[in-house]
Amino acid sequence: MAQPQRTLNEIRQQRREKLDELRARGFDPYPYHFKVTHRSGDLLSLDDDKFPEDVSIAGRVVSLRRMGKASFAHLQDAEGRQQIYLKRDHVGEEAYVELFGRVDLGDFLGVRGRVFRTRTGEITVEARSVTLLAKSLRPLPNLKEKDGDVFDPFEDKENRYRRRYLDLIANPGVKDVFIQRAAIIKSLREGLDRQGYVEVETPALQPLYGGASARPFTTHHNSLDQTLYLRIADELYLKRLIIGGFEKVYELAKDFRNEGMDRSHNPEFTMLEFYEAYADYNRMLELTESLIRGVASDIGVETVTFQGHDIDLREPFARDTYWNLLNRHAGTDVSQVTDTGQLYALAQAQGRSLPPDLNFGQLLDKLFSLIVEPHLVQPVFVMDHPKALSPLAKTHRGGDVALVERFELFIAGMEFANAFSELNDPLDQRERLEAQAGLRSAGDEEAQGLDEDFLEAMEFGMPPTGGVGIGVDRLVMLLTGQDSIKDVILFPAMRPKAP
Repeated sequence: MAQPQRTLNEIRQQRREKLDELRARGFDPYPYHFKVTHRSGDLLSLDDDKFPEDVSIAGRVVSLRRMGKASFAHLQDAEGRQQIYLKRDHVGEEAYVELFGRVDLGDFLGVRGRVFRTRTGEITVEARSVTLLAKSLRPLPNLKEKDGDVFDPFEDKENRYRRRYLDLIANPGVKDVFIQRAAIIKSLREGLDRQGYVEVETPALQPLYGGASARPFTTHHNSLDQTLYLRIADELYLKRLIIGGFEKVYELAKDFRNEGMDRSHNPEFTMLEFYEAYADYNRMLELTESLIRGVASDIGVETVTFQGHDIDLREPFARDTYWNLLNRHAGTDVSQVTDTGQLYALAQAQGRSLPPDLNFGQLLDKLFSLIVEPHLVQPVFVMDHPKALSPLAKTHRGGDVALVERFELFIAGMEFANAFSELNDPLDQRERLEAQAGLRSAGDEEAQGLDEDFLEAMEFGMPPTGGVGIGVDRLVMLLTGQDSIKDVILFPAMRPKAP
């Protein structure tokens, strides 16, 4: 006859009772330390003739099979699962009955014993002593109660993102993505370090925000009685360092943009920005490609399935210009369009509906995003953008004053990098930021502000400079084959749960 399903509250109450019983019998359910000599990865890789006589392992109980005077269990540690075997005659009556008899799935145990291989071929630790390291008062996430029913909640992505700690327990393979993330970040740093770059830190709280077109998060400094902003980009402070005499700098840090959330956007994200004096966007393009392909090589990725596409990172990245791509996919020469009405008409002819009251630059950006970006599947550098989209880039040296020296790297329809031959003429920079301020006054909340301190710094002289920003979260998505940014951020932003 099937046992009645216990509710979550009943399970918790039973575990509390076991906790009290353990304490009453003199066991400390939350000791201070336990000496670990081996982890599961150490033992599972050994040949039989290399088994040590005495090991100490620890981990969370994730399977449990009691058989009277003997029991098997699996402990999960940072490297995997290790089977343990406990026999009453070996660990003693008290430890086996009074302590281990009150162990539940989810508890942490420490075990000391010898290593052997079972008749079924599994490497196992035969316990000589067992120590309770933490009593779990809630069941593992294969149980959840709702309206009296118990079910498995960890097929639910949203629940997994909200309680990542449980996701890591229930789905230990998730951890591999974040181990890869750490390796990718390490490789990025090492690649720039080898090029002679210096890693620096700049303020996350800023009196003015700039370096990108985005809305900021706003806060208040009580002691200064001052409104401050969480940075939307690192750019303007890194350029101040170039002005001050650093020649190669980079920062790998959190940026914050008060924008919507989707599969490729999180309001808090990791950005890598690097700037090099005496360089232009051609040098930065070569460095960006070398850096990304080098990271892929370091972690052993040549091809990857991403966003439903097979991406090949072995071949040199393609290059094309902004206007070539837009004209080709629009079926007309959009570079000759001069007013917003024509751009709206073009969008309509393409069967696209755009929000009203966009300015010329916003419309161009939306058009490119809608009709070009989905076709940019294999890695391609989109080069030479309209000046209306790029207030911090130098005018193109080719003679067309409406173009700037800028590139963006697209893969699978997604932007991964953005770079300029940086504008270093302080008078030109002032004019462009004043134009941005005019757009802000006209209602463009994402237009850049006028930063007088930055303009003053530029008037002291900034050498020719190349600069690049790479979205680290998106790069991790690509190299680990994850289609949502939430799968590469341990604790992504989530909408409040419905009451």
